Amino acid sequence: MQTKTFLKNSKSLLILLAAGSALTLAGCAGNPPTAQMAVATQSLNAAETAGATEYAPVEMQSARKKMNEAEKAEFEKDYEKAQYLAEQAEWDARVAERKAQAEKVQRAVEDAKRSVEELRNESLRGK
Repeated sequence: MQTKTFLKNSKSLLILLAAGSALTLAGCAGNPPTAQMAVATQSLNAAETAGATEYAPVEMQSARKKMNEAEKAEFEKDYEKAQYLAEQAEWDARVAERKAQAEKVQRAVEDAKRSVEELRNESLRGK
C-alpha cells in the first residue's frame, strides 16, 4: 500500500515539476534578452577594436548581420529569437576578434623574421 502512495506522490511531484518548468520557460520567453544583447554588443566592439573589420571581414559581417536581426527580433518582441541571434552574434564576433589577433601576431612574426634576415645579411656583408 505504501508503494502505491509513493508512486502516486512521485507522479504528482513530476507533474508539478513539469508544470513549474513550463511556467519558468514561458516566463523567460516574455523577457527581453537585455544582458545577452549587451554582451553581444560588447563582443562586436572588442572585435572592431582588435581590427576584425580589416582582418576578419566575413566573420564581422556575419556578426553584425545577426546582431541587426537580433535587434529586429527584440523590437518585434520575439525574445527567444533575439536571444538566440544575439548569442550567435557574440560568438561570431569572438571568432572575428581571435582571427584578427592571430593575423596581427602572424604579421608580427613575419616582420621579425624579415628583420632577422636583414640583420644576418648585413653582418655577412661586413665580413
